Amino acid sequence: MITLTEQPFDPGALLSAFAKGRRETGAVATFTGLARAEDGETAILELEAYPGFTEREIARIAETARTRFELDDLTVTHRVGRIGPGEPIVFVATAASHRRAAFEACDYLMDYLKSRAPFWKKQHGPGGAHWIEPRAQDHADLARWE
Repeated sequence: MITLTEQPFDPGALLSAFAKGRRETGAVATFTGLARAEDGETAILELEAYPGFTEREIARIAETARTRFELDDLTVTHRVGRIGPGEPIVFVATAASHRRAAFEACDYLMDYLKSRAPFWKKQHGPGGAHWIEPRAQDHADLARWE
């Protein structure tokens, strides 16, 4: 399931719901990303997305992950709008027969979300607002999977 939301979410509740009733799954791996204050430089992080398009693009890469890592299931919840430091931005969970596939799929999905997912990020802080681009390391992390 792919969900974009302007509302804060509870990663623990999302994990509980995702893991519930999985009697044949051997592993669930998760990642929760939090907004950073960047040493006081970020008062608010603002994420923009194109409704419909962004979900379709994430669903496309999610299907690639599902096949590549032989996943039983996966979920991605991503915040959009204004997010304060310490608030969860993203929650990714993967379920697979074995731990390695679950871990690798979670890592793969996060590398895609950090560098290629159609989000636009703006940092608001004491010095004003400016757009944030993926870092060179984000692109290098994604290149490992090609």
